[in-house]
Amino acid sequence: MVNPVYRRRLLAHRIGIALSIGAMAVGLIFLGWILFTLLIKGFSALSIAMFTETTPAPGGEGGGLINAIVGSLLMVGAATLISTPVGILAGIYLAEYGEESWLAQVTRFVTDIMLSAPSIVIGLFVYAIYVANVKHFSGWAGTFAISLIAIPVVVRTTDNMLKLVPSSLREAAFSLGAPRWKVAMMVRLRAVKAGVITGVLLAVARISGETAPLLFTALNNQFFSANMNAPMANLPVVIYQFAMSPYDNWRELAWGGALLITFSVLGLNILSRTLFSQKIPN
Repeated sequence: MVNPVYRRRLLAHRIGIALSIGAMAVGLIFLGWILFTLLIKGFSALSIAMFTETTPAPGGEGGGLINAIVGSLLMVGAATLISTPVGILAGIYLAEYGEESWLAQVTRFVTDIMLSAPSIVIGLFVYAIYVANVKHFSGWAGTFAISLIAIPVVVRTTDNMLKLVPSSLREAAFSLGAPRWKVAMMVRLRAVKAGVITGVLLAVARISGETAPLLFTALNNQFFSANMNAPMANLPVVIYQFAMSPYDNWRELAWGGALLITFSVLGLNILSRTLFSQKIPN
């Protein structure tokens, strides 16, 4: 006869697997539903005008998203240029110099908090310390806000990737007389450069669709503007505003903008998992 304890464990195991598969199926069904709706309504909104005209006035006909697309590219690009060197250098410090430092422990703790902090809190923080003092919204304020979201992602990714480098590789570099900073930059970082680039791409994907911080910092602009020191249009805020509007062409543009952001984030994730995949040297 089969052991009753084994039978109970086998039954519990099968129930757990069935519940897990059921939960996964429910999630996939709703995800597929969302993506199907987005594809159907998003593709119907795509047109040449979307990439050549600015956002229309209330009640106006036609229009596009070129001002929002350019504004998002400028702010995300500037935020990437700010967050990448800061995040990588901070990650190098944590992995190479911060093994027993209290400052490194505090930095890791603050980084973990920022990773899980609501983005609207970061937007309010930048509004309080920057926008409220300069008395106007601007693209730079939006850049600073999303930079604060991207930096912790790059820091933790760089820190974790550098810890995967075998100690024998470091010891070999030290035995040749290389200084510690050169071992960190030329040996450890170079060994995991693909993983660090992946972290940067994931950070860019994270900030590309952030709406709440930009509502309090960059706000929006109906007209085309490349002035980073003035209110600037961006796709997330335009989608948020247009999706709730009573105008049919605004809602159609919102679906098109949502499709553009979805494809951008999907492309960055695929790029980070394919082209920059690399094994850690033994």
